[in-house]
Amino acid sequence: MTKMIECTDIVKSFGDPPLVVLKTISLSIDRGEFVGITGRSGSGKSTLLYVTSGLDELTYGKVMLSGKNIHEFDSTELHLFRNRKMGFVFQFHYLLPELTALENILLPARKFKEERKRTGHALNLMKEFDVIHCRDKTPSKMSGGEMQRTAIARALIMDPELLFADEPTGNLDLENGIKVMNILRDVNTRLGTTILMVTHEPDFAAMAKRQIHLTDGRIDKDSGGRKK
Repeated sequence: MTKMIECTDIVKSFGDPPLVVLKTISLSIDRGEFVGITGRSGSGKSTLLYVTSGLDELTYGKVMLSGKNIHEFDSTELHLFRNRKMGFVFQFHYLLPELTALENILLPARKFKEERKRTGHALNLMKEFDVIHCRDKTPSKMSGGEMQRTAIARALIMDPELLFADEPTGNLDLENGIKVMNILRDVNTRLGTTILMVTHEPDFAAMAKRQIHLTDGRIDKDSGGRKK
């Protein structure tokens, strides 16, 4: 099976003297996997997601996404690859307050002048995620759950191969958290989207097909049977 993510001996440190947050991590994720990253606060969960996705630079090591070393890209190449191949969902929705839900979802398509082409797709996503009634609403008129489901639709509008989610349920109540997790699980199962998700919620992590647990910047357990 094709490897979607391959991380080799990745190290990430901050500051001077350096604080080493990720300590020589190696892992591989197959195309179509749904992987949850867990661990205590400060264990390096979000840092791992950020360097794997190219949102942050590596100190040492190599990250291959779909066979390409993203940390060798120049800024233009990385921007294009990220917007075409990746989707991002964060703890906060980051919707633009002056735009409607539909306009927010279509923002990534606007960058490629594909807004009109993908409007039907956006409306279908809104129906699937039960936010079609928010089509013409700005974020201030929407609930927290509606805003987060809209943010997920925005992340999926370009049909990414890979979805990165950093605490996607962190600001939601249990009911809306379950809705978001069911959406992610459905996207993974039905569309085959590879998902790498950071969460501190054990029950939500258990909804992923594989769990990687970090302790002090190292992989402590991997539900695939590998231990580091």
